[in-house]
Amino acid sequence: MTSLEGLSLFPSYTYLRCEQINRVLIVTIQREEKLNAMNAVMQGEITDIFKRIHKLEDIGCVVLTGTGKGFMAGADIEGYSDFDMGQFFAFQDIGREMYRAVETCSKPVIAAVNGYALGGGFELTLACDLVVASSKARFGLPEVKLGLIPGGGGIQKISRIVGSFVAKELLMTGRFIPADEGRDLRFVNQVVEPEELLKSALEMATAIAEQAPLAIQILKKLVQEGRDASLETAQAYDRAFLANLFHSDDAKEGIAAFVAKRPPVFTGK
Repeated sequence: MTSLEGLSLFPSYTYLRCEQINRVLIVTIQREEKLNAMNAVMQGEITDIFKRIHKLEDIGCVVLTGTGKGFMAGADIEGYSDFDMGQFFAFQDIGREMYRAVETCSKPVIAAVNGYALGGGFELTLACDLVVASSKARFGLPEVKLGLIPGGGGIQKISRIVGSFVAKELLMTGRFIPADEGRDLRFVNQVVEPEELLKSALEMATAIAEQAPLAIQILKKLVQEGRDASLETAQAYDRAFLANLFHSDDAKEGIAAFVAKRPPVFTGK
């Protein structure tokens, strides 16, 4: 396991630890005393690291996780309790930039949810591509309990995943959702025992990182952008990108390796 901080690829972060295993980068949120609740500094750091990861050719997949009992227990309420309107809007803008950096990162991002993923923490989970959850994980959008509503995209994303009736119940009660129910509602891919969480997430990430980088990048883009397009339009984009991929070096290598019955060596070109 290699620390990327030691290789000076990233600055020394206050709330993040970065480690690389082969082509997988593990990003761990570290603010355990606050259940990893986010403040503006943490938001900026997550934005920064995902913009950097976007450009790194030796990273094929990212695992995002937390320490202690929290994945990310939402925003640090004490930190913004005395904000005026301008400060609150600025805080929200920084948060939206963070979610966008995760969503638009060219590398697939797996959320390894170790504990509480609430409010903005659940919205961060929904910004990821895949979710592996500890059996002790809890999800929720409890902003209604503060007289607020989710501001990081959670309302529309959860509605699209679980449907409007279930989404209204979750949003209007603000209740916590166990990991098994999250799997049933289809925003969790796997539920594992706590001691197996990182291992399972790494296995999934490694399987993805071994594939052709261009194909993975395009798959992420097509699934995300196709959700809001008509079926006919989305399928037209699929065909267009497939045609372009067919002429890539990776596709030529993949086909040649299949014919020769050998493992492919992809270069992302």
